[in-house]
Amino acid sequence: MCGIVGIVGTSPVNQRLYDALTVLQHRGQDAAGIVTAAGGLVAMRKGSGLVRDVFDQKDMLDLKGNIGIGHVRYPTAGHDGAAEAQPFYVNAPYGMVLGHNGNLTNAAELADVLIREERRHLNTSSDSEVLLNVLASELQRVGTPRVTAADVFAAVTALYRRCRGGYAVVAMIIGHGILGFRDPNGIRPLVLGVRETPKGSEYMLASESVALDMLGFKFLRDVAPGEAVFIDERGRLQNQQCVSTTHHTPCIFEYVYFARPDSIIDNISVQRARMRMGDRLAEKIKRLHPDHDIDVVIPIPDTSRTAALQLAQGLGAKYREGFIKNRYIGRTFIMPGQDQRKKSVRSKLNAIDLEFRNKNVLLIDDSIVRGTTSAQIIELAREAGAHKVYFASAAPPVRHPNVYGIDMPAASELVAADRTEEEVRTLIGADWLVYQDLEDLVLACQHDDAAVKEFDTSCFSGQYVTSDVTPDYLARLGVERSDAAKASRRTTQGALKVVQGV
Repeated sequence: MCGIVGIVGTSPVNQRLYDALTVLQHRGQDAAGIVTAAGGLVAMRKGSGLVRDVFDQKDMLDLKGNIGIGHVRYPTAGHDGAAEAQPFYVNAPYGMVLGHNGNLTNAAELADVLIREERRHLNTSSDSEVLLNVLASELQRVGTPRVTAADVFAAVTALYRRCRGGYAVVAMIIGHGILGFRDPNGIRPLVLGVRETPKGSEYMLASESVALDMLGFKFLRDVAPGEAVFIDERGRLQNQQCVSTTHHTPCIFEYVYFARPDSIIDNISVQRARMRMGDRLAEKIKRLHPDHDIDVVIPIPDTSRTAALQLAQGLGAKYREGFIKNRYIGRTFIMPGQDQRKKSVRSKLNAIDLEFRNKNVLLIDDSIVRGTTSAQIIELAREAGAHKVYFASAAPPVRHPNVYGIDMPAASELVAADRTEEEVRTLIGADWLVYQDLEDLVLACQHDDAAVKEFDTSCFSGQYVTSDVTPDYLARLGVERSDAAKASRRTTQGALKVVQGV
């Protein structure tokens, strides 16, 4: 999962791009980058680490111009090198940079065609670089000194015919403007906002509406699935629906875990969706355990807080904050390697003994992926003196890999992949375990004013909304995503740094 932003302004955009990336930092903690343009000259700064660590004062002063894009990244399958920090740049045609959130499911096939037939050079293994080169190759066919919005839309239409998977994109065509588009299923989010100034209209594209709010932009709408939006350097907005037949199925995991609660995605409030998850989970617990002896409901911070409060109200139990979180530790399930994940849980959370001692505690988390975090948190609760420890997941069992841009582990490393719920309960050490039902999760994310009727629920259901996800593809992805493969890549990258004197 990544965060993307693009701004066409009437004044310098460097600080605003930086601020937007800090708001989107939860979507990627591996790398960050900003590219701006002024007078045909491009300024770029990107690197590994958090936004605050990548950019210093000199970098910000160098990022001149009223137009630019930014990106925060965490690595998807096989893509965890510093060289793969985004945005990516290609000098022809016109000079282009691109930031991408998602994953192309046919990246390997596209890369082969780009290299073998279209004579394009790929410098990394990133599917984002593949996507940039597909766009550049299609735009190259224009062959005129200046491109029009119609030319850009024609190139995106051709890209849609070639690229499969889930993706939201911001791209800057140097000297022309900023382009944004979203896959035909609308799996990954992209929103559009506007701000009126004395010098004219400014436009902004971002992964989440919270970035618009923070910078004072008015939310206009979500970019539609299969739609392209182009804002030229003079601030003129044009759009075109480039795919006539779309099937809108946004990723439901955005609402479960990734998006900030103060964001609205596809006209669905993340906060309200999580409240409804808690309500429905409370109803299920009352059916399964009508005589429950829960003394207190405690969320595992931060994402589960909203659902936990509703759950406690629904059960008539007390709600308490029982864990203090070290906010300088990243999200654990996307950390590179099991050993590091295990160490990080202890350094990330500390239990408040008074909230646990001699109590029957219901812990709630947004989801259970590997089970490593859940098991250690249950152990923390017992060490703090809990009498019984129950565990609830606001999401159903994660049994299948996500192929559309979330770097969930290989299926073999998912705790629920080949286990029953009772086996998972035993493994994580809970006195009892309850998962959200998939039907209830979908209903929690729907509401009458949203046009969304279906979601991508593939990591729970195994049903992929694009038609190209085959057993062979999943097997290859499993190899790339395994902890052993990631450890091998880190060792190789470390050796390269030593050789290069880094």
